[in-house]
Amino acid sequence: MGDNSEKDKKAKPINVKITPKAPAKDAGGLEEDTKELNGTLRFLSEKLERLSIDMEKAQLSEYVNLMHRPWQLIIRNFIAGLSRGVGIALGFTFFAATIVYLLQMLGALNLPIVGDYIADIVRIVQRQLEINPH
Repeated sequence: MGDNSEKDKKAKPINVKITPKAPAKDAGGLEEDTKELNGTLRFLSEKLERLSIDMEKAQLSEYVNLMHRPWQLIIRNFIAGLSRGVGIALGFTFFAATIVYLLQMLGALNLPIVGDYIADIVRIVQRQLEINPH
């Protein structure tokens, strides 16, 4: 222990590197730096403004809020799925009714080969409708 206390008391040399100072800028140099910094700040401010507008257009905050409420997301998706299903069913019904109506019109024209074929299709469809009236 005695040896350690003697080593601690001895001064250790400190290595210090001295670097020369940058030369002081004159008033014109500082003015140029200030103008450059102001230009950079204006550019960044415009970019941030444009980014915030784009985020508002994308409704990013509403999406993040929706992700924090999973039940609300499930309900919205369920209602959207029901709406799509009803829309597809109505659209197909309208389309099929239009096709049947056109086939009936073509059958009434009594075209030699096509008329008989179309008349058979119309009869088949009408029989199916009589059997299953839903």
